[in-house]
Amino acid sequence: MSRDCPKVAYFCMEFGLNSDFKIYAGGLGILAGDYLKAAKENNLPVTGIGIRWKQGYVEQHIDDKQRIVDSFYNYEYDFLQDTGIKVNVKIRGRVVHCKVWKVDCFGNSELYLLDTDLRENSDRWITGQLYGWFEEERIAQEMVLGIGGVRALRALKKDIDIYHFNEGHAVFAGFELIRERIGRGEDAHEAWRNCRNNIVFTTHTPIIEGNESHGLDILQYMDAYDGLDRNFIAEIGGNPFNMTAAGLRLSKKSNAVSAMHGRTANAMWKDVHNRSEIISITNGININTWGDKTIIEAARKKENLLELHMKNKIRMIQHVYEEKGVELDKDSLIIGFARRAAPYKRGDLIFSNEEKISPLLKSKKVQIIISLKAHPLDFTGKEIIKHILSIQEKYPQSVVFVNNYNMEKGALLTRGVDVWLNNPRVTKEACGTSGMKAAVNGVLNLSTLDGWWPEACWDEVTGWQIGNGFIGRTESEQDIHDGKSLYDVLINKVLETYYNDKNKWNEMMVASVNAMVERYSADRMIMEYYDKVYK
Repeated sequence: MSRDCPKVAYFCMEFGLNSDFKIYAGGLGILAGDYLKAAKENNLPVTGIGIRWKQGYVEQHIDDKQRIVDSFYNYEYDFLQDTGIKVNVKIRGRVVHCKVWKVDCFGNSELYLLDTDLRENSDRWITGQLYGWFEEERIAQEMVLGIGGVRALRALKKDIDIYHFNEGHAVFAGFELIRERIGRGEDAHEAWRNCRNNIVFTTHTPIIEGNESHGLDILQYMDAYDGLDRNFIAEIGGNPFNMTAAGLRLSKKSNAVSAMHGRTANAMWKDVHNRSEIISITNGININTWGDKTIIEAARKKENLLELHMKNKIRMIQHVYEEKGVELDKDSLIIGFARRAAPYKRGDLIFSNEEKISPLLKSKKVQIIISLKAHPLDFTGKEIIKHILSIQEKYPQSVVFVNNYNMEKGALLTRGVDVWLNNPRVTKEACGTSGMKAAVNGVLNLSTLDGWWPEACWDEVTGWQIGNGFIGRTESEQDIHDGKSLYDVLINKVLETYYNDKNKWNEMMVASVNAMVERYSADRMIMEYYDKVYK
């Protein structure tokens, strides 16, 4: 580390450091956890700022009547280090005390977590559930993260050069940084201009409805203005106040998380005046967390990976048997699909034409493991899960739904299946790092050309593409087109290679692993942030 290496504070609503540390929901948190691990491994001066969630994200199970049951539990952790520091944030006219915990035991750079679950607070449940409840509580949580996060850094006496807002949840930190400068004698616009030199912003959401907005009145009621003027707040984020637009206007530079997402984001936000430039830095994964070292080394030597992969496959099959009572065939092609049950990800697309898929499932030529989790209020996502459960009922020996998707199950599947299926509607997936975790373990990707895959896909060499990047006029048109392409590629290319050309399959596995290690590690990603954004 050079002496002039910028010291970074990395703000994020969630961090996925370990499956049992329940402060993550999905890909955003896993990315943030991998980022902190890369910072530690490369000796980079990064400080994470997040929230100590009492109940974390939802635990989701299917009961014996095939109903989706959402559960929340209070978690205690003996590895949290008490810093002895508390900071205060005014929320809804009341002072909210925030305790600051430190976590550095997962091979990560230091992470500080704010916690409102204190006896002296009447609002102790603000940090209760990640992405839980409704608008007021979401704003309160974001005030704790942003305003409280900056105040925690001051109390910790951290010398910070760059404030990195990983998604729009953190933008209230920008208000606090401006307020500090105004307190030192600068006028509001001068403070804003100067703060921009120290702020960078990452956007992850290529769906316009997914970019959070709030009315100025509710922000005022919540005390989110942080002492700033209403008209000034509107200049930053508009009215209603858009958190992503605010991030773009508060920062000196912004980034999307894949080349394709960069094009989508620039088109989506082209009308936001006075915004920062949006460049592309493709996400990466922490190889030490997600990769099988034996497979990586064998791929480097271009050795046979089939037997090594079979060990991971048998281990996964045993886990599925213990959890579900279904014994999958190790010699059959097993397809994996595990992620959030967001509708655009189309978790049930492979079942869209039962006439096509049914013979493959009945013969066990194809077996499918699916693990999804829907937000408690995402009723469309829950309908997708119910559809998959109905398919599982018809083909119980070939379709397995695994409860409660989490980091541990994600790691098991991305090592054990043969093919990783990813079929988002094109332009809707920002990156899709689960496919990277599969690729580094020799699991071949079968994906639409979205997110990271257009950069990594060398068709029939590192995996397979579904379609040609087609974007339909309607969702239905796109789903029909992609469904046909999925079946065509699966039947004529994937199955043909798996059952009739093991040498080619092995060559593809080797190519996939080596391309992944070289180009899609979190090490490469964090160095790009330092080279292209922080400096």
